Amino acid sequence: MQMSDQREIAADPATVYAALLDPEVLKACVPGATEVSGNPDDGYTASVTQRVGPVKATFKGVVTMSDMVENQSLTIAGEGKGGAAGFAKGGAMVTLTPTATGTLLAYDVEAKVGGKIAQLGSRLIDGFAKKMADQFFTNLQTTIEGPPTPEDDPQGTDEAPAKKGWLKKITGRD
Repeated sequence: MQMSDQREIAADPATVYAALLDPEVLKACVPGATEVSGNPDDGYTASVTQRVGPVKATFKGVVTMSDMVENQSLTIAGEGKGGAAGFAKGGAMVTLTPTATGTLLAYDVEAKVGGKIAQLGSRLIDGFAKKMADQFFTNLQTTIEGPPTPEDDPQGTDEAPAKKGWLKKITGRD
């Protein structure tokens, strides 16, 4: 199963690139992640619990980063085993392009599953994989930018709440 998409993130490419390499950010962004540890050079270990249709499993696996061009692109590859449920593996080629308002993050994802999960059928698996990829990159965007602020101010004040994203938490600056 393959898919591609892109999204605009209101942060410079260096910030987005750093977030993609941070194990705490990865843990916050991977749906169902209960543990992510490691570093870009040695790889990461992860534990993720997911339900796909009637099958719920905890996958333990590894994530590696390769083809890393600082602040421009990288390839993320992961493989996890979920015991009797089967296995999942896949990867994403991510490119970061500076824009006037931040960074255009584009990704090409490929995913494969086997075992009991694969018996659920390709339509269910493909829909789940797309949802997982979309959710990861949405979570990444929210982690970096902070939660979206309302367009109109329901309290009638002129001041909008400040965004408190990943960058502010780490560096103390916007």
